Amino acid sequence: MNVREEFDAWAAAGRDRGMEKRHWHTAKHVLARMPVEAGETVLDLGTGSGYALRALRETAEIGRGYGLDASPEMLENARSYTDDDRIGFLRGDFGALPLATDGVDHVFTMEAFYYAADPAETLREIRRVLRPGGTVYCAVNYFAESEHTHAWQDRIDVEMTLWSAAEYREAIREAGLVVAEQDTIPDREVEIPPASAFPTEDWATREAMVDRYRRHGTLLTVGVATE
Repeated sequence: MNVREEFDAWAAAGRDRGMEKRHWHTAKHVLARMPVEAGETVLDLGTGSGYALRALRETAEIGRGYGLDASPEMLENARSYTDDDRIGFLRGDFGALPLATDGVDHVFTMEAFYYAADPAETLREIRRVLRPGGTVYCAVNYFAESEHTHAWQDRIDVEMTLWSAAEYREAIREAGLVVAEQDTIPDREVEIPPASAFPTEDWATREAMVDRYRRHGTLLTVGVATE
C-alpha cells in the first residue's frame, strides 16, 4: 500500500478528524511559535484535515494558505471543512512541490514528513519554494530518541523514515537551510493515569507513558532560508 491508498482509507473512515484532535495538543504550540505575519503565504505539507491553515488564518491572518496532501480523500474532506477562499488544497508529492520557486514565506509540517519517499529531496524542495528569510517548522512524534513510537511502523504499510534529532539537523543543513532551533514539545493534555492503573491496553508501565508524552513529546526542528 502506498501513501495515497493508506490515507485515502483513513479519510474514508473519518480518522482525519481523530488525527487533528491528537495532533492539536502540540501542533498549536508549534503554530504559535511560527513568525508568521499578516498577509504572508504558508504551505502545510501533509495537511490532512487542513486544521493548521484554518488556525493560522484566524490567529495570524495569513494572506494565503496551501494545504498539500497525497490523498484525494483527505483533500476532499479538508475542503468540506474549510469555508475560506484564501485557503487552497493541492494534491501533490513531497518530492515535487507544485509551487513556484520563492513562492511561500513559511512551511509547516506536522506528523507527515517521515512519510516522504525521499526526505532529502523533500527538504530541497522546501528550500526551493521558500523565499529568503522564510522558515520551515518540521514537527514529528516518530523519531529515534522516542523509542516508544517505533512500534508505529508495524501498524502501517507505508515505509517511514526514523531519524534522530541530529539527523534532522544535518539533513536540513544539507538542503541549504540554517537550523534556527530544535527542541521537544511535551504533550501535557494527554491524561496519564496513576501507576495503579497499569498495565493498560497500550502501556506496560506509567513510566513508559510519561516518557512518550512528557519527556519526548513532539520533536520540532526549525530551518531558515537565509538567501
